[in-house]
Amino acid sequence: MLFFSLFKTLVNHEITVELKNDLQIRGILKSVDQFMNIKLENVTTVEEDKFPHLTAVRDLFIRGSVVRYVHLPPGAVDTTLLEDATRREALSHSGKAIK
Repeated sequence: MLFFSLFKTLVNHEITVELKNDLQIRGILKSVDQFMNIKLENVTTVEEDKFPHLTAVRDLFIRGSVVRYVHLPPGAVDTTLLEDATRREALSHSGKAIK
């Protein structure tokens, strides 16, 4: 659930999604669900010469099961908030009280 929450904060940011078939797609994140299904707008492929048939595609839905990596913009992630949330989640799974 932690990563789902993180990705929800990145809506309207540009991300790059690398698929299991080595295709890399860059676009504006419009939505994401708990299964990592991703909706992108204004998409471009990183290597357009290898995938010319995708140059006309502007909006795209990517099924979470085909995602290998998601590259996030460096300044878009609040690392302090992420570290705190990770700590809280680890404590809740260990059975200790959360303060």
